[in-house]
Amino acid sequence: MGVNVVSVVVLLGVLIFVHELGHFLLAKSLGVGVLKFSLGFGPRLIGRKVGETEYMISMVPLGGYVKLLGESDTDNVLPADERRSFVKQHVLKKIAIVVAGPLFNFLFAVLAFAVIYMVGVPSLTTDIGSIQPGSPAEAAGFRAGDNVVAIDGKTVIRWGELADTISRSEGRELAVKVRRDGALQDIRVKPELARGKSIFGEDIDIWKIGVGASSNTFLDRQNPFRALWSGVEQTWNITELTVVSIVKMVQGVVSPDSLGGPIAIAQMAGAHVKKGIMNFVFFMALLSINLAVLNLFPIPVLDGGHLLFFLIELVTGREVNIRWRERAQQVGFFILVMLMIFVFYNDIMRIFGE
Repeated sequence: MGVNVVSVVVLLGVLIFVHELGHFLLAKSLGVGVLKFSLGFGPRLIGRKVGETEYMISMVPLGGYVKLLGESDTDNVLPADERRSFVKQHVLKKIAIVVAGPLFNFLFAVLAFAVIYMVGVPSLTTDIGSIQPGSPAEAAGFRAGDNVVAIDGKTVIRWGELADTISRSEGRELAVKVRRDGALQDIRVKPELARGKSIFGEDIDIWKIGVGASSNTFLDRQNPFRALWSGVEQTWNITELTVVSIVKMVQGVVSPDSLGGPIAIAQMAGAHVKKGIMNFVFFMALLSINLAVLNLFPIPVLDGGHLLFFLIELVTGREVNIRWRERAQQVGFFILVMLMIFVFYNDIMRIFGE
């Protein structure tokens, strides 16, 4: 239990800090005054004022905020400070400051994944472990123990590369080079369509040749430049998967019961810490992407809600009426409270289900 508590405090603390740091740094760079930088909500636990900004840690750790000078029309701003007031900025500056929070979460994920790839990721080799009877691979002459070296002249060293190349073949014949008993051999094989399951449990058609991976692995270490690019690719893939998962949830393909709240996050964080620091960093990057995507939802009180108002302002040339903004924020707050209750309920049901 102690490990779970410490790990979730570190996890949420880092992710919230990164998110709010994005808002803070861009506001400062654009000449907007920052009055408060808080990790957590509610009453202040500790804090210190440096210049005009008060840096503090607050009681409720489920979030954080940056209080900007003149953030609302109702704020009292001295005439001398109006040029540094958020509400007086051009709408494009406002949009940039709002987007900076989620953007920093995406950048954090990229860097976290890059570190993981530099340290090394266990990857399956291209050794064939099994041949499906009656498959194109069996007919073409593949054998268990073959090591696939290249496909259509392109070197492959990871099983994922091999599987992706075959699945993207559209059924065209592939020229495969394998190493067998120390000698290289060329084999031509034509993939066939097979029924499979997507990660969401849906039936899909996929091109296969009928081979299975062996259990052989290697530590896949990448140089900093390649690792950084892999971090970008991984962040993009997980972001896409997150958005698709939400769409599938709306469509009813994925059950909302899979949503987890703070208790589930604490349990998973503790489990990943026990598996090693790199597992914990991976989970942190994954959650950072989820936090960024969630914050971009067009729900008032979230960054996406503010972004929506500013986009309307950009198109119409006028600010959204303050009464409409206040009502929308009340609705947004209600939606978030309902979502929080729902994920807490899911967490509790899982505990009792165990």
